Amino acid sequence: MIEGNIIHVTRGDMQISEKERVLFLCTGNTARSQMAEAFLRHHAGERFEVHSAGLEPGVIRPLTLQVMEEAGVSMAGHTSKGVEVYLGKLHFNYLITVCDNAEKNCPAVWPGVNQRLHWSFDDPAAYVGSYDERLQKFREVRDQIERKVLKWLTEV
Repeated sequence: MIEGNIIHVTRGDMQISEKERVLFLCTGNTARSQMAEAFLRHHAGERFEVHSAGLEPGVIRPLTLQVMEEAGVSMAGHTSKGVEVYLGKLHFNYLITVCDNAEKNCPAVWPGVNQRLHWSFDDPAAYVGSYDERLQKFREVRDQIERKVLKWLTEV
């Protein structure tokens, strides 16, 4: 099946894509993995088909949307998704956990994953402080994620 400039081939129950697929995984899929997905799509969407998911998906945090908008990166169409949407259904070239909890609790064997990476970022949603302090924490984590995505792109 051809969708845009992506060719999907189904082998058994698993879809394989012509673009390299990346899945960012964190606990809630409400901040860090959403930011990573948006940044990779923004900087290299022509090279990668990018997804994100959470072990216990919630609602995307308003501060996530705000700080990404400040950075000029659209999150239109983003929704929080659980791992069951992807587990064993899509082939991924890279599974990247972006929080220690997801790294610890992610299934040890993930069918259809070529390479698993771990990028540890603080959870900005767990930060306690005033609105301005929490906003600053979201900005710090956003900037760390973007730097990591850009550095990784020079390595792959």
